[in-house]
Amino acid sequence: MTETVLVTGSAGFIGYHICKRLLADGFKVVGLDALSDYYDVSLKEARHAQLTHERFIPVIGRVETRGLMMELFEAHNPDYVIHLAAQAGVRYSIENPRSYLESNINGTFEILEAARAHPPKHMLLASTSSAYGANTEMPYAETQRAEHQMSFYAATKKSTENMAHSYAHLFDLPVTMFRFFTVYGPWGRPDMALFKFTKAILNGDPIDVYNYGDMKRDFTYVDDLVEGIRLLMDAVPVRPVDGVVADGDSLSPVAPHRVVNIGNNDAVQLTDFIEAIEDATGLKAERNLMPMQAGDVPATWADAELLKSLTGYQPKTAVPDGVKAFVDWYREFYRPNEMGAG
Repeated sequence: MTETVLVTGSAGFIGYHICKRLLADGFKVVGLDALSDYYDVSLKEARHAQLTHERFIPVIGRVETRGLMMELFEAHNPDYVIHLAAQAGVRYSIENPRSYLESNINGTFEILEAARAHPPKHMLLASTSSAYGANTEMPYAETQRAEHQMSFYAATKKSTENMAHSYAHLFDLPVTMFRFFTVYGPWGRPDMALFKFTKAILNGDPIDVYNYGDMKRDFTYVDDLVEGIRLLMDAVPVRPVDGVVADGDSLSPVAPHRVVNIGNNDAVQLTDFIEAIEDATGLKAERNLMPMQAGDVPATWADAELLKSLTGYQPKTAVPDGVKAFVDWYREFYRPNEMGAG
């Protein structure tokens, strides 16, 4: 029988790509998205339009709406849940923290309650590399303590990890939390650096470079991330009978709950990333050097060994290749009137 996957945030950047992959793999996909106006709604609608398929069931609604997730679980009895819907962005969480409370905390609670009533085989919930907060030991490993989040966004995502752990322990719900590391690629979000930089460079506008360019990120190409999520679906965590966990594994000793990094296992200097965009566009960027913004961190770098040990997979797309794929998509989708283009 065809298995069903409930994907929240299906019109989002990552949600769109994972839905596309699941449909190609033969799953029935129930895609929930609020089509919120945090950024261009027409881009979200265009993503959903790409998913038109007899096995794709789009649902427009907010994950935090009381009772909605219970209705979807009752109606579709999903075998897997991939929870991506969230209010994203470190900087916006300073301006509008309530939206993070409602979407990230309340929304995750609604999913956990629905799963408690209608248990799926495996729940995979999105977290973030920002959960590592003030940690300075690199690369970030899932077994490190992560107690000092630097933004309210990160705090809400770390809270969802703890909430999911309690449900996994109490109700034996298998949960994998995956921590993303600066995902980029075609159909990306307009509020993220690659999109903003590409748009500005093609328009001949300056780009804002924070911390004067002295920042490093573990840039992860979206297809690599999707491959990691797809493989993790089959790596269902099991509660240890004796409470003993293997070295390097973040599996809880008291619950079928695990945290997994999905990153490129490489810290790339921001200035090198900008140069990759310049190469892909054939244009030079005018750089507006600025101090670090509140809530941000100077570096992220994933230890991806646990992902590799669980799935045999390691993200592999080089930054120049991934950036070129995004720039090619951007030019095709937006057809910008580029400087010097005649």
